[in-house]
Amino acid sequence: MTPITRRQALSLFPVPLFGARSKKKNVLVLMTDEHQHQGFSIANHPIARTPNLDALARTSMRFDNAYCTSPVCVPSRFSYMTGVYPHRGQVWGNTHPWPAEFKTIGDYFTAAGYRTANIGKLHAVSRGNHGFEEYIDHEEWFASIGPEKARIFQQETALKTKDGRKGPLPVGRMSLLAEEDHFESFVARESIRFLKQHKSEPFLLVSSFVKPHDPFMPAKRWFNMFPRESVKLPDTWGKLDLATVPRFIKHMVEASPVTPELLDPEQARMRVACYYANLAQADDCIGKVLGTLSELGLDDDTIVMYLADHGDMAGDKGLWLKFIMYENSVGVPLMFRVPGMTSGGSRSATIASLTQVLPTLAELCGVDIPSKLDGQSAVRSLRNPQERFDTAAYSEIDMLSQTSKQMFRRGDYKYCYNGVDMEQLYDMRRDPLEMTNLALDRKYKDTVQKLKAELIGTFDPATVVRGGKKS
Repeated sequence: MTPITRRQALSLFPVPLFGARSKKKNVLVLMTDEHQHQGFSIANHPIARTPNLDALARTSMRFDNAYCTSPVCVPSRFSYMTGVYPHRGQVWGNTHPWPAEFKTIGDYFTAAGYRTANIGKLHAVSRGNHGFEEYIDHEEWFASIGPEKARIFQQETALKTKDGRKGPLPVGRMSLLAEEDHFESFVARESIRFLKQHKSEPFLLVSSFVKPHDPFMPAKRWFNMFPRESVKLPDTWGKLDLATVPRFIKHMVEASPVTPELLDPEQARMRVACYYANLAQADDCIGKVLGTLSELGLDDDTIVMYLADHGDMAGDKGLWLKFIMYENSVGVPLMFRVPGMTSGGSRSATIASLTQVLPTLAELCGVDIPSKLDGQSAVRSLRNPQERFDTAAYSEIDMLSQTSKQMFRRGDYKYCYNGVDMEQLYDMRRDPLEMTNLALDRKYKDTVQKLKAELIGTFDPATVVRGGKKS
């Protein structure tokens, strides 16, 4: 893949350069895939071990109520990179490419004079660098570890591997690859190389790790850290009243179609152990990147942001992976460390969306965005974390199916519209575990109608073309 030149990038937009190059703040975006929004040891999670992300959180402002725009990789990443909802780009799922007409954070920051790189998972489906001068992903990783190790990885993670699994994914086990050969180690090494190479010029570096996303196969050191016999299943395991939830959720709990083995509590504990071992391994690699930033003396000159594209249910309510609108699936971790602005590990209860990432970083760095975005800058929350601003978040998935799913959160209430299936409403202050569906209580009829109207005002599912016809 041939990176665009700085001259080509500067011709993309009529963007003025803001001040001298030495005055610009660097940006380091740290990203994982499928990390639960409260999956930190600093958040008192009973299993998660995240010392490096905890340390970052202690000098950052952390959003407690941040949401992805779709609980699946490609559309969610499209939104955080472009600042617009998936439906605007018709990025409906993991097989739909990002349209070239929507410029990314890479385009805007390259045009503003930054040295830009995306090192690690981008998952745009479409080809090209999407505005980044340097783009390194799985292709370069495979080349670095060689064909034999690449073959081992592909064989142990292939959907049709004959290893006794009953569904497309294995429960989880120790990886056959040495720790230094994992993708996360590669991303950390390449990110460190970039920081050392470009420490004297303003940069935007996205370091994007895959873990804790499947394959749930952590390296030996991390696998041994989480023995399954010591892992406790979530308190909500087996306690969801299936008569009060949509049919698709009932089916997911009763059949666990992706990994049927997880109906067995012993197998479920293995998955949970491997998920958090994956997370701990990613955290260790993130620590290496942050350590290099400090060693180079760049902490005071660099905005650091951490996020994930979506979460993972990890056994909550007997559910796994993502694809649904419960908090552990649609909620995301989101934190900003801004020199001179954030400190002391502050937290904000303001509702946030991944569409806000681009406009927030652009405002912090004085980068002009000539396009119309769906997200608004969250800088006011960074300056005033104690104030809960009246904001909302929207998410969508499966919009091309008759069982499309949408979520709208404002204030204490979260509303879920599930096409022809049952509606859901949860009071997130009184019922943070989302065990009581208030949409079934007539006392909340007005709340349901109000939030449904706001949801449809954001995007009306009736406008989606399905099978050549509008729904």
